[in-house]
Amino acid sequence: MTQEQTAVFSARALEKIYDMGEVQVQALRGVDLDLFASEFTVLLGPSGSGKSTLLNILGGLDRATRGTVRYLDRDLSQATERELTEYRRHYVGFVFQFYNLIPSLTARENVAVVTEIARAPMKPEEALALVGLSDRLDHFPSQLSGGQQQRVAIARAVAKNPAVLLCDEPTGALDSETGILVLEALDKINRELGTTTAVITHNSDIAMMADRVVHLSDGHIVSTERNSSKKRPRELHW
Repeated sequence: MTQEQTAVFSARALEKIYDMGEVQVQALRGVDLDLFASEFTVLLGPSGSGKSTLLNILGGLDRATRGTVRYLDRDLSQATERELTEYRRHYVGFVFQFYNLIPSLTARENVAVVTEIARAPMKPEEALALVGLSDRLDHFPSQLSGGQQQRVAIARAVAKNPAVLLCDEPTGALDSETGILVLEALDKINRELGTTTAVITHNSDIAMMADRVVHLSDGHIVSTERNSSKKRPRELHW
C-alpha cells in the first residue's frame, strides 16, 4: 500500500482571512497538504507563518475561508458545528503550549475527564504510564513540574485513543532538557500506537525527529522534505 492510499488529511487550496476591524489579515494563502497514516510530521516556520491556523483547521477548531480539507472520507469544510464537535471529541487529540490542566484534579483525574466521554478510551493509568508518569498519578498540577504537567496533557490527549494527535508548540514553554522528555513521550506514542502526529514549531532542531518536514512562510508551504535519517529526541541539539 502506498502512502497516497493512506492519506489521513487532504487539504486543497486552503485560504484563511481574518477580519480585524477595517483590516483583513490573510493567514493562509492557497495551502495544499497531505498528512499520512502513522507519520510524524513537523510543520516548521516562524511566528505568523500560518502554522497554528493550519493546525486549527485540520483539528476542526477553525474553518477555512476558502478551499477544502478532508479527514479520511469526511469533508470538514462542509461539516456542521455538531459534526465538528463529534470529530474533535472522537478522532483528534490536541496538545497546546500551555497545559490547561484543572488545578483541583490529580493527574489521574485530569486524564479521566476525557476518558469518561470517549468511545473506546484507555485507562488513565495506562495513558500516564505511556508518558512516564506512573509514579505521579495522584499528584495535583501544583505538585508537578512544567514538563510533567505537559506530559499529563499529552496523556489526556492520547487517552481517548485518537487517530490523530495535533501539537501546537508543545515544548514552547519548557527548557531544552524538559522539552526532550516531552518529545520522547510524543515519539513513543507515534511509534507504539501508530498515532498520526503533527507538531508545529519554530525550532528547526525538532524537525530532525520527523518523518517529514513541511516548511511554512507567510501563509504558504514553501517546501516539503522527507528525513532520510530520523533522530531520536535525545540526539537533538538545542
